[in-house]
Amino acid sequence: MAGNGDSAIRIDEFDYDLPPGLIAQTPCSQRDQARLMVLRRSGEALEHRHFHELPTLLDPGDLLVLNDTRVLPARVIGRRARTEGKWEGLILGAAPEGNWELLCQTRGRLIVGETLLVDPTNGDASTPPLRLCLIGKTPGGHWLAQPSEPGTMAELLGRYGRVPLPPYIRKGRANEGDRERYQTVYAQREGAVAAPTAGLHFTPAVFEALKQRDIECSFVTLHVGPGTFQSVQVEEVAEHRMQSEWCELSATTVDAIEACKKRGRRVVAVGTTSVRVLETVGQKGMPLTAWSGNTDLTVCPPFEFRVVDALVTNFHLPRSSLLLLVAAFAGLEPMRQAYRVAIEQLYRFYSYGDAMLIL
Repeated sequence: MAGNGDSAIRIDEFDYDLPPGLIAQTPCSQRDQARLMVLRRSGEALEHRHFHELPTLLDPGDLLVLNDTRVLPARVIGRRARTEGKWEGLILGAAPEGNWELLCQTRGRLIVGETLLVDPTNGDASTPPLRLCLIGKTPGGHWLAQPSEPGTMAELLGRYGRVPLPPYIRKGRANEGDRERYQTVYAQREGAVAAPTAGLHFTPAVFEALKQRDIECSFVTLHVGPGTFQSVQVEEVAEHRMQSEWCELSATTVDAIEACKKRGRRVVAVGTTSVRVLETVGQKGMPLTAWSGNTDLTVCPPFEFRVVDALVTNFHLPRSSLLLLVAAFAGLEPMRQAYRVAIEQLYRFYSYGDAMLIL
């Protein structure tokens, strides 16, 4: 569903020109040394800080809500058994009866019954490839495949999968360092095929500094899918529909939010995915109740935020649903101005880039 959209707002208002050199190809040498732009909705001048300063920019009693999803090594590379042609894909998740749902990229046309061979990541030629037999398609057009080996999807991908970097980072070609850096330090629940990138900047030192200032942290889960980062294809933003993603808001986090609100402090969402969990449940009615299920909530301006009071986020792709959400929260013109300044000041953009705090 679309969230309180306005049909008068067009997607071309969310376009901007970004010099390719500002698309971060590697993470900052230390997670919390990334730059942090501070945008205050009260209209004060933009501030330029670093991420390790985040605790000093928040107030005692505030509550951070972070997405604890864990990125699966969901990118697979191999060949077609029938033709030996190169093949690669992205595993989207487990389907009923142990089958896998996946996107495929190869020359030629795949057919039901065909077998795809997935090479192991350890480079050992004696390790046999994983065989994926294509058994059909989902209603959404994704392939369904049956793996040849026993074991959970996480176990098999641990042996055969690679880090699913987005294509704007080194054309998706991951290195060994990406296994650690394209994952938050607090990731727990496996299921995402893309990282909740605002959380990549957090370190144990940042969490300790938050604790020292009596700023609490709590967690939600949203398993990020590829649709999160795809560009909006419709002209009027209110017509955009997000792909469904599974999420959960626990009773523990509900209690933490309610306590935060009662003491008059702010709920600070870390990342657009955390916003979507909180506001999905918030749209169902207040006060909040624990909930899990699939969400297709699209947050675009104007939108009534019922839960989130502040937002930590990265700098996002033009014409993306992520940019719609930021504009809904910060205001369209303040968002545009922040992005203009970020380009002028040579901020680093996208998944491995710098961050913004919107208060």
